[in-house]
Amino acid sequence: MNSTSRVIIYILIMILTTNAIRVLPLTLIRKPIKNRFIQSFLYYVPYVTLAVMTFPAIIEATGSRLAGSLALVAGIIAAYFGLGLFPVSVICCVVVAIVQIFV
Repeated sequence: MNSTSRVIIYILIMILTTNAIRVLPLTLIRKPIKNRFIQSFLYYVPYVTLAVMTFPAIIEATGSRLAGSLALVAGIIAAYFGLGLFPVSVICCVVVAIVQIFV
């Protein structure tokens, strides 16, 4: 089996897996979910997924881990005080720029 055939098989498996994850809940669960634990779990799944995908990138995207870590802390503090996405991202960028200039 050549590499092109393997890539096609891998892509087909990924398509099936992705669609199964999306279609199975729609077909198997037709009634509203009344369990409070499952409701709260499903409520937080998107936030956890986003955090797991972005957290390593925040630390590693800059030239130094120190700059990424300080920007992460600054972003968390700014978000805690109710700032929106754009001001938080500007603050994080400024923190990274300052740290990389002086360190």
